[in-house]
Amino acid sequence: MTVRLTLISHAPTTATHLARFAADEGLGRSAPVDVAPGMFKRVDEIYCGPERRCVETADALGLMAVADPALRDLDIGGWRGRTLDDVEQADPQGLHAWLTNPAAAPHGGESLAELLDRAGDWLSQPRPDNARIVAITHPSIVRAVLVRILRAPAESFWLMDVGPLSQTRLTGAGGRWTLRETGHPITS
Repeated sequence: MTVRLTLISHAPTTATHLARFAADEGLGRSAPVDVAPGMFKRVDEIYCGPERRCVETADALGLMAVADPALRDLDIGGWRGRTLDDVEQADPQGLHAWLTNPAAAPHGGESLAELLDRAGDWLSQPRPDNARIVAITHPSIVRAVLVRILRAPAESFWLMDVGPLSQTRLTGAGGRWTLRETGHPITS
């Protein structure tokens, strides 16, 4: 039987607007989330990342989500709250290693390889037949899931852009997933 999974990237935050690595921040004064009527008419399971930005996005969408630690953002360790330019100035070798070696975690957090494994493990969890699942999470998780289902090399993670409030739809059966749609905004 087919499982339908919709991954939704959280709404924009101050970090999104400032192009910096996020801390556990909420949505702040983000624009209201305007959902197309009937978009979530039939959903069997709803999950979200445990960070405030995911929980608040779920609330803004009118969804009662269960926080799942497996859907947490990439742990960026000591780079949290800093811009990419700041990190490049302070740690150019570390940044280069992180962007070119999936096993590197110079920031003291999680490596890309660890993130890909975590996303793959979450995706492989047993699901009820014909379930319709929504997960509000982070661009990093969406990209990691796509790398896994497409069986792409880890480095392809850096070649994907996942915008705020975009949705990625997958169908799965027998442990195999198919990408149906990606990048479509959920707002009406």
